[in-house]
Order: sequence, then structure tokens, then C-alpha cells
Amino acid sequence: MTLSGDALRNVVDQTRAKWGWFVALGILLLLFGIIAFGNLFVATVASVYLVGWMMLFAGVVEIIHAFGVKTWGRFFYWLLSGILYAVAGFFAFYNPLLASTVLTFLLAVALIAAGVLRIWVGFQQKGTSGWGWVVAAGVITLLAGILIALRWPVNSLWVLGLFLAIDLIFQGWAFIALGLALKRA
Repeated sequence: MTLSGDALRNVVDQTRAKWGWFVALGILLLLFGIIAFGNLFVATVASVYLVGWMMLFAGVVEIIHAFGVKTWGRFFYWLLSGILYAVAGFFAFYNPLLASTVLTFLLAVALIAAGVLRIWVGFQQKGTSGWGWVVAAGVITLLAGILIALRWPVNSLWVLGLFLAIDLIFQGWAFIALGLALKRA
């Protein structure tokens, strides 16, 4: 679906009229990020609870979905998958510290893998504009993963909270900037 010029202007005008809401949301997210920085342990537990809720919800949805599947083989696959998700979600609530240890380890592995992949992709693009930035981003991602892995499991008490705090602060600044840009437009 494409918007005509008038329709696009109408959407932009409607969004521009709400610039204050973007700034208010940005300030709120920025404050939450600062609060999270103030207590990284609590922010870590909060992020584990959030992941736990998502997994529990996904598990329930998959269990319900299993009963809509007509073949037994697929029924058991979806049922087992849903049960595992629900159990993992429950586990996050039952023992958030152990869950944060597992999630921090998975984060380190994911960052290392993503860093290696970015470096490889960057070198595959050698000679094209910006390939060095891709390699640099890969090196930073790889180093972040290695640093997390080297201090694991001790850093499991604060790493997820740190990531949450940084994300909230960046999202807050982004919404403030967007709101102010809409006001000026």
C-alpha cells in the first residue's frame, strides 16, 4: 500500500501535532533508564521477569495452538514446545538469579557469534564503501561478548540490567529528538 502525497502529508501533520507525547515518552524512558542505572541488580531481575512473562505467554499460546492442529505428530510437537516455553517462563519467576545466569551466558554467546559474523561479512565486502565500519562494529560486538563471557557467571547479577538501562536511555533520547524534530518540522 502506498500513500499519495496528500495522504502522506496528512499522516505527517497528525504525527507532528502529537510531538509533545513523543517528548514526554522520551523523558519517561530516560528517567527509567537512569533509575535502572541506579540499581542494576533490580533492573536485571526486572528484565528476567519480562522475559519470563513473554515465555510463559508464548508457551500458553503454543499449548492452545497444539489443540488446533489436526495431526498427532504435530500436536505433540506444539504441545511439547509450549510446555517447555511455559516451564522456562515459570523458571524465570521461580529462580530469577539462576535465570539471569543462563540469559547472560546466552547473551555472551550471541554477541560473540554476531561479532564473528559481522567481521566475516565486512571482510567479504572489502573494497566497498563502509566495509571497515562493519568490521569495526563486529570487533566491538565480539569484544563485548568476550568480556561478558570472561566475567560470567559473576556478572550475571548486573549485565542484563546494564543492557536494559542503556536501551532505555537511548530510546528516551531518540523519542525526545523525534518529538523535537516534529515540533520544528
